[in-house]
Amino acid sequence: MTIENIELTQFETVSGRTQFDDGPGRYRIGLVALSNDYVTELDFMNMRPSKDVVVYTSRVPNTPDCTVETLQKMAAHITQAASLIVPEGRLDVMAYSCTSGTAVMGFDKIRSLIHAARPGIACVTPITSSLAALDKFNAQKIAVLTPYVDDVNADIAKYIERSGKTISAFTSFKIASNEEMAKIAPESIYQAALAADRDDADALFISCTAIRAVDVIHQIEQKLGKPVVTAVQAMYWQALRLSGYNEKIIGFGQLFSV
Repeated sequence: MTIENIELTQFETVSGRTQFDDGPGRYRIGLVALSNDYVTELDFMNMRPSKDVVVYTSRVPNTPDCTVETLQKMAAHITQAASLIVPEGRLDVMAYSCTSGTAVMGFDKIRSLIHAARPGIACVTPITSSLAALDKFNAQKIAVLTPYVDDVNADIAKYIERSGKTISAFTSFKIASNEEMAKIAPESIYQAALAADRDDADALFISCTAIRAVDVIHQIEQKLGKPVVTAVQAMYWQALRLSGYNEKIIGFGQLFSV
């Protein structure tokens, strides 16, 4: 039988009763990642506790360099990116994966841009999630490590200090290129984190979703003996909690046990 000879009456209906469930994923996270983000999706999958947790991703255009000026340009694309994530389906929470972008544009603006596509949905960002994570540890004095150049560092520092926390020390790789950030070896992040810490710091915060800090959280915490919060880790943790997933996850820092 050839396709040309098939009549519509020859297509048979499935026999028996078709059963439906709620579809894939008991806990559904929408992720708005940057066009040149190599890390967030990989980290989300590596930390995924079970197939009950699913992540649906869209991307926003981003420039090769990370500066205050270039970060602001993403605003024009966030609503469209959010609108493309299973638009007729259920999502529990939406994550915007740019720490510095949130610091520059402000959480309220990011949330309003997402709500333009998904009214009322819970929203998380790396820096607001990281501050919530630091609150879980009652950490007030923070050592900070970032990959950014100084104009971006200044906005990160202001955002942290406006939350009421004190910065004990602020250390940076001072890299503008998003491509280079992604190529920072985890071992270099580990060594830089040890150097960035201070004895009087209650916790260490490693900013930026472009760097592979999740790979070395456990080792850094073991060496420092204090909580370590990273941008992707904290955003994933808060997204999971807001979606309703509250179980512990082992191997990616103390945060998943609080």
